[in-house]
Amino acid sequence: MMSRRVRILLIAVAVIFLVGVAGSFFVWNSPHGQVVQVVQDGRVLYTFDLSSQDDRTIQVEYDGRSNSIQTQDGRIRMLKADCPDHTCIQMGWLNSAVPIVCLPSHLVIQFAPSHDSMDAALR
Repeated sequence: MMSRRVRILLIAVAVIFLVGVAGSFFVWNSPHGQVVQVVQDGRVLYTFDLSSQDDRTIQVEYDGRSNSIQTQDGRIRMLKADCPDHTCIQMGWLNSAVPIVCLPSHLVIQFAPSHDSMDAALR
């Protein structure tokens, strides 16, 4: 049978582990600023600062396909897409570190990498 001291130690380790996992999830899902990029085939097509961006819809073409990207009230999303599954539309508004991706159009909407966080990671 386990001693009381070992049980307390195991519980403490489990709690620390769970707090670490929850904290990592929060950091990973939180956007780092309000600057977003629209990228196609690795090339930045547009950069928006959502905090000062007017509401608008832009069209992006690729290989006969068309995508509509909407900025509204400081948010951005894929409004329409000429792709078969519409996964990019179903992702809704960009609100985490997970980008909106339209594979058939080679299109990505993502928060722009922060130079400060990259410098900190390299140090």
